[in-house]
Amino acid sequence: MTRRRFAAIAVAALLFAAPALAQEKLPPLRTGVDGTFAPHAMPKLGGGVEGFQIDLFTEVARRMKREITIDAVSFSTLIPGMQSGRYDFIAAPTTVLFTAGYLWTAYQFGIKKGSEPIKDWADLKGKSVSVNKGTPYETLSKAKGAEHGFTVQVYDTQPDATQAVLSGRAYATLGGNTTIVYAASKNPQFVADLELKDTRAHWAAPVPKNNPKLRAELQDALDCMKKDGTIAKLSEKWFGRKPPADGLEVVITPGYGPPGMPGYDPTSHELKCN
Repeated sequence: MTRRRFAAIAVAALLFAAPALAQEKLPPLRTGVDGTFAPHAMPKLGGGVEGFQIDLFTEVARRMKREITIDAVSFSTLIPGMQSGRYDFIAAPTTVLFTAGYLWTAYQFGIKKGSEPIKDWADLKGKSVSVNKGTPYETLSKAKGAEHGFTVQVYDTQPDATQAVLSGRAYATLGGNTTIVYAASKNPQFVADLELKDTRAHWAAPVPKNNPKLRAELQDALDCMKKDGTIAKLSEKWFGRKPPADGLEVVITPGYGPPGMPGYDPTSHELKCN
């Protein structure tokens, strides 16, 4: 963040230094999203992608005085992309070193209209559950499938997993609550069903474990966006609801990262917003 310069000599020095500063301009931030994970990221008419994550991190980059390049790819390629150095961070929820959360999320089932609602995992015995490849929903479903006797169908995208339910290939799909509710709002034959309350978790942006400086810069920008109401407005725009009082769209948590999670840094810091 730039400091205010009150003396004319300081202003002059800054002007004379402009060419040198321009040469030291930081490169664009590079990140990736699952480009089919509506309403977080999805294709838009005319090309490109749009969604909550796109708006959120475009604004984060602006506040960091950086440009940003956002690749729309399959979820299963995001972590390898960051590990290889292709991405500086990932604009999607995963496991590594996290910023503080900016949304609460939970796992939720989606079923076809007219199907018997799911009360617990045991109701899925002898049925099939569709999931997005490489996600935590796949991991949990396979573990529960082995325990309760149902099969798991794995698809490259969440829309494909949802379509499996609508076509009758799968009884239910398991995904994030925001994307399940959004899909239900767009298709009258698809219904948001049981939400697994014990899976509530921070939705946060991951960075490589060896880059806590970038984690701090991203989180500072996100926290300033919480403070001035920007994330709350984006939440209303894309999810059609006002965040609750305890929503992570508005609550600034102490330290860096989600409290209680691996990699959390409880060090207090002063938030400085432009």
